[in-house]
Amino acid sequence: MTENDSRSISTSVIDRVEDAFFALDTDWRFTYLNDAAQALLERSREDLIGRVMWDEFPETVETQFPDGFYHAMDEQVSVSFEVYHMPLDTWLEAQAYPSESGLSVYMRDVTDRKDRETKLAQHGAVVEAIKDGVFTLDRNNRIASINRALERGLGVDREEVVGKHVETILEQAEIDTDHAVDIGQAINELDVGNTTHRELEIPFSDATGTDRVGNVRMVPVDDGDAKLAGVVRDITEQREYERIVTSLHEVTRWLLQSDDPEEICAIAVHAGSDLLDLPISGVWLLDDEHGYLDPVAGTAGAHDEFGGLPRFGQGEGLVWNVFEAGEAELYDDLKEVEGIYNPETPIRSEIIVPIGTHGVLMTGSLEPQRFGESDLDLLSTLVENTRAALDRADRERVLRERTERLERQTERLEAVATVLSEDLDRELAAVADALENRGGETDGLDSDTGSESESEGEWEWEFPLAEDTVEETLDRAERLVDEIQEFARNATTVGTRTRIDLEAAIEAAVEASRIESANVVVEQSAVLRADPDRFGNMLETIFNDADARSTGDVTVQVGLIGLEVSGTSGASVGTGFGAGVTTSSGTRSGTDSNSIGNANADSSRGFYLLDDASEIPPSAHDRVLDPTPDDGDGIDDLGLGLAVARAIAEAHDWSVSISNGENGGTRFEVHGVTTLEPT
Repeated sequence: MTENDSRSISTSVIDRVEDAFFALDTDWRFTYLNDAAQALLERSREDLIGRVMWDEFPETVETQFPDGFYHAMDEQVSVSFEVYHMPLDTWLEAQAYPSESGLSVYMRDVTDRKDRETKLAQHGAVVEAIKDGVFTLDRNNRIASINRALERGLGVDREEVVGKHVETILEQAEIDTDHAVDIGQAINELDVGNTTHRELEIPFSDATGTDRVGNVRMVPVDDGDAKLAGVVRDITEQREYERIVTSLHEVTRWLLQSDDPEEICAIAVHAGSDLLDLPISGVWLLDDEHGYLDPVAGTAGAHDEFGGLPRFGQGEGLVWNVFEAGEAELYDDLKEVEGIYNPETPIRSEIIVPIGTHGVLMTGSLEPQRFGESDLDLLSTLVENTRAALDRADRERVLRERTERLERQTERLEAVATVLSEDLDRELAAVADALENRGGETDGLDSDTGSESESEGEWEWEFPLAEDTVEETLDRAERLVDEIQEFARNATTVGTRTRIDLEAAIEAAVEASRIESANVVVEQSAVLRADPDRFGNMLETIFNDADARSTGDVTVQVGLIGLEVSGTSGASVGTGFGAGVTTSSGTRSGTDSNSIGNANADSSRGFYLLDDASEIPPSAHDRVLDPTPDDGDGIDDLGLGLAVARAIAEAHDWSVSISNGENGGTRFEVHGVTTLEPT
């Protein structure tokens, strides 16, 4: 075979090569181009052979071609580089092989590959930017890639794990055997095409060793070496949120089982402490009588930090503002908030949520930016359940009070019937006795007039009750009717409570009572909150009772209990009832008193009324407060007055007691008047 034949065969082979090929001599002139090169450069052999490359393609001078080609010729080494050819809008991969006679150049159009790489780079940037962990596996279940989020989350170096089996990651994440098997089965199902995706919930440990929960979603891909891609999303907080919500529903069951508002609030704050990790929390409920928010429950952390929770009056602090506005508030940093209750508070961030019209729940932290929207949502859920429980407790209380009120009304009606029947029995018995005693002396009476005929004598028979004047009888009947009306109606109901001056109320009650001549001495001026009409009725019935037991002038001493008073003022009130008298301090006897009502450890604050009328015997104290059939103690004429006073006092959540004074008389005490304040 001749040299020409060999050259012809080589040329024929090169022409069939798919890559573009051309040859340059040492002066950079084209000596050969194959068919692919002609197509790529869009020039024919005839046009280019013998011509200088830089002259025919001047745009290449500003590219990597000159540097690469000169380097290959000067150093007699092969070079490879990629270059973008703008006129052709094409990415080219060039490989140049030098010889003593020139340079052989192979060029390949890699535009499609560069486009794929660009897209992959863009996708890679997205993958690196997302917070979820991303990994890919090759056909041998080796790790092809992991993103930065997964690298940080597991505390691994991608350079060390790429190329290793997927078990490397499973071991690093401390995934247990059962869940590792689940992952392996999912990968196999995706390999054989049994499913288009698999999703698993896998417990794992993060880089710090903290237990987490991840949602792993895997899909098949066809991207070079990668056959499978997986996304790992940390759902620990979501699952914790769901767990807390479920627990809150259980807490709701506990809340609704209680009918005690303070117990309900205690359950709420401890649920917030235990479930929501809110150790500094408290609940304030509105005190309708005083008009302030009163602390009723707090966590141990709140008491440890502050030694007790404050009471908030109208317009005081953020707590009252939130309660009044009715909208929950999250404060990231109290240092930047105006109108806080205590500018020196160590609390830096807090959440305040109104409990409907009942009050508020507040939780705080010593750190700023401690709470997020999820905390606010969960706390709002807890508070809504607390509100429902308090609403239910209110309804139960109203129903219970209504039932008790009906029972008391029934008891009062029975007492009324007893008093009326006993009074009528006494009157009829008196008439019967009189008629029986005079039976032998009535033969000569005129049957129509009840008078002796003129022929049989000069005497005239008198009605057996004549020892009582008509005025006294009518007065007793009128008093009994008034007391029955007051007692039979709902004496346990009170209206709106307002501020009342005790001395003025006593003066008005004395004037409205049946006492005709009395001295009333008020030891200490004071104010309290009560229903004015009902409070006046209570005082009036007490004065009427003293009048019923007196045979002449009566003196009533009024003093305070459970308070340090400024001393006896000796002030006489009334409407010209004579001069005031000096009275003793009225210390009650501890052996002859009777108390009925709602007394408790905090019920010592109150007032007393001590009269000098005929005393009620100790054995009768129970009956005058709670009327029963006649016990023979000689108080049949006392009526229902003190029972009415007791009912009105208890309607105000007070308690009452009766005792005898040291020097005689009767002492009526009212306890538990928490709003009583000396002036």
